[in-house]
Amino acid sequence: MPKLPMARLVLHLFVGLWKCAVLFPWLGSAAREQRVQRWSQQLIAICGVELVLRNDAGAEAVSPGLIISNHVSWLDIFVINSVHPCYFVAKSDIRGWPLIGWLCDKAGTIFIARGRQRDVRRIYAGLVRSIHDGDRVAFFPEGTTAAQGTVLPFHANLFEAAIEAQVPVQPYALRYLDDDGALHTAADFIGDMSFAESVTVILRSRKLTAELIRLPAIDSDGAHRRELAQASYVAIKKSLNTVADTADNPLVSSHGPTAALQ
Repeated sequence: MPKLPMARLVLHLFVGLWKCAVLFPWLGSAAREQRVQRWSQQLIAICGVELVLRNDAGAEAVSPGLIISNHVSWLDIFVINSVHPCYFVAKSDIRGWPLIGWLCDKAGTIFIARGRQRDVRRIYAGLVRSIHDGDRVAFFPEGTTAAQGTVLPFHANLFEAAIEAQVPVQPYALRYLDDDGALHTAADFIGDMSFAESVTVILRSRKLTAELIRLPAIDSDGAHRRELAQASYVAIKKSLNTVADTADNPLVSSHGPTAALQ
């Protein structure tokens, strides 16, 4: 176990806990976002991750908008927050992670329970309100993490929030690379791997580069949520040059209790 980086990481987490508990109740939205962004930048630096932001085809950040990305690791939230502090939609399992779960909660993460359609409807309405309030909202339409080199099917339900709020969808493609520019498997957070195991692997790894690729925004005007999901899927898959799980039809049904997050 790399003792010094782990000690720095734990200390950083406790500093974040203190800020959320003591400072956040007294800060306005802009001040909280600044602190979330700076804290996230420091977190990924402690983990030995260098962030590289690229704009594909001259893509520019849109605001307001609905941000989506492929999902590789628990690091993804903090990588994106290092560029654009967002309110994320995440699986309720994350809330139980040591320290990180509590921090995500206090930073405004919106948790959704597995298999609860009632949660999907409630969260959808909350996303629309947040977008109208000027907040950045983000989610991972795969609903779970996938090994690098694969893009899982996109769930379409939550894309409806962009249509209702009349804002574009801005996809981001995210991958983690080694010094040779190859996919770095240390970032993979899949299967039965625990959060603690993932942290240990990342801290033990060699230099890790998080490449975040901003893709052109997709207009939601007159679109169906499945069309937005399909267009986002194709854009991210093309940017990452990866192989899809389902070659013919990457989208699962947008109906049913597990449609938004598996």
